[in-house]
Amino acid sequence: MAQLTTIHTDGAPGALGPYSQAIVTDGWIFASGQIAIDPATGDLVDGDVSEQADQVLRNLAAVLDAAGGSLQTVVKTTVFLSDMGLFADMNAVYARHFGDHRPARATVGVGGLPQGVDVEIEVVARVG
Repeated sequence: MAQLTTIHTDGAPGALGPYSQAIVTDGWIFASGQIAIDPATGDLVDGDVSEQADQVLRNLAAVLDAAGGSLQTVVKTTVFLSDMGLFADMNAVYARHFGDHRPARATVGVGGLPQGVDVEIEVVARVG
């Protein structure tokens, strides 16, 4: 049976429910969706989807780092947007964080996200 390692870092917001920031198994990192919560204050980041996406990706980078990965080891992302009209602004921030790395991605417009945010992102990455 595969070993499951629960990841927790103070560099990202703690789980808001009965789930983990990430699970590592067999060299894979499965990171839960992150929203724009500042881990230092526990408060939502005020601002538009660009500012939210920036915080989300910083949160994910912290979780991945704690799990032994990085944004450069991400294989797949899923982006949830409250409005597909926000795609271009989110995408510009996303591109800045990932640089030349281009993981597979799905982007989904949804009817609502936790705490009324505009963007949530989850990732699957490799350790190392």
